[in-house]
Amino acid sequence: MASPSLNTRNLEDIFDSSLKLEETHCDDGFRDGFNDGLISGKHEGREVGLKLGFEVGEEVGFYQGCIDVWNSILRIEPSSFSSRVQKNMKQMEELLEKYPILDPEDENVQEIMDGLRSKFRAISATLSVRFEYDGYPKVSDDKDIGF
Repeated sequence: MASPSLNTRNLEDIFDSSLKLEETHCDDGFRDGFNDGLISGKHEGREVGLKLGFEVGEEVGFYQGCIDVWNSILRIEPSSFSSRVQKNMKQMEELLEKYPILDPEDENVQEIMDGLRSKFRAISATLSVRFEYDGYPKVSDDKDIGF
């Protein structure tokens, strides 16, 4: 009588393993996909971060270059810009000093960048010059931007 009971258990074990086969394959597939995703996600994240970091650095550098040129003009001819322009230049310079170059996760990054762009547009408009940072979308291009 012992052998029928043993055979019944063996049959149950076979059916249990067959029923769990799909679950096992799903778990294995998930684990493999997750690990592959981690690797490719880190690679893609690094590439996107490098590209965006370069673009931000380029834009901040452009604004710093403008401030340097304008300050050089002021040293040569102190009355070359109105007090309003000089005030905006000083505020833009302060924003550049606040910009957290070494801490891109700072909560104020976007606020400071928006302020820089705004001050730059204000100075450019007051000086009646039409130059723009090429890397930043122009007002006329905004309709083409989609997320």
